[in-house]
Amino acid sequence: MKRSKKMTLIQKVIKYKVLLLMCLPAIVFFFAFSYMPLPGIYVAFVKFNYGSGIFGSKFIGLKNFEFLFTSGKLFTLTRNTILYNVAFILLGNFFAVAVAILLNELRSKRFKKVSQTMMFLPYFISQVLVGILVYNILNYDSGFVNTVLTSLGLERWQPYSLANVWPPLLVLIYLWQQTGYNSIVYFAAIMGIDAETIEAARVDGANAFQKILYVILPSLKQTIVILLLFSLGGIVKGNFGLFYNIIGTNSLLYSTTDIIETFVYRATMSDFNFSTASAVGLYQSVIGFVIVMTVNFIVKKLEPDYSLF
Repeated sequence: MKRSKKMTLIQKVIKYKVLLLMCLPAIVFFFAFSYMPLPGIYVAFVKFNYGSGIFGSKFIGLKNFEFLFTSGKLFTLTRNTILYNVAFILLGNFFAVAVAILLNELRSKRFKKVSQTMMFLPYFISQVLVGILVYNILNYDSGFVNTVLTSLGLERWQPYSLANVWPPLLVLIYLWQQTGYNSIVYFAAIMGIDAETIEAARVDGANAFQKILYVILPSLKQTIVILLLFSLGGIVKGNFGLFYNIIGTNSLLYSTTDIIETFVYRATMSDFNFSTASAVGLYQSVIGFVIVMTVNFIVKKLEPDYSLF
């Protein structure tokens, strides 16, 4: 029996040319916005001067990183950023899967389409408008919540001076805005499940709950793991738009709501220090890279088919 020869790179390109052409827009996008800017990392190690340019500026080594370490807030900022992202990733994926399964169980096509549209719309609302909406609901003087409380003879609530109430509020706002959009991938994965498998489960007497538990969820396992791995890459990168537009510059709430991006924004806007901002970005990227590689290594050991590479 002859051994099959491995295809060379050129042979693979010729064989899969149609698939490569379909992937070309994505390849160009990532090359232009992820690989071409890589030399800009050098900004993190220089004292950037507009006149001299990136590579003409004075090299100062790791001094730009001292900005975070000497501020005394690195632990708090990193903790807040990671914990919020863990909540966003885990709860976001849980509710996205739940919504996708519920939509799949709907029998009325019209109601299903209307429901999808209504849940998808919040994703397109500007976070500036979300911040205004939240303020009009929660502000002390004329917010909706306090208007209801005063009409019932109760004391006004002051959420903008209570740091501990904002972690669940911010997670809730994120879920409201992102769940509909995130459920699309899972809904598409459910649509790709072999109809004969589902029909066989029904013939065997499986009810709706058993069908979800033993057919749909196992079929979604690989999609869930891969999306979680992708999400972990940005676990140290905070949602600046969400936090800044809702919290703003309210220092009373910084202990539980200040993330790396908002801190850097406030610190760099005063002197437009792009070297410091670049150093922080590199710090986040390195940690994210280490986390993704570590988790992917663990997944590869447990379930090789579910790993990214």
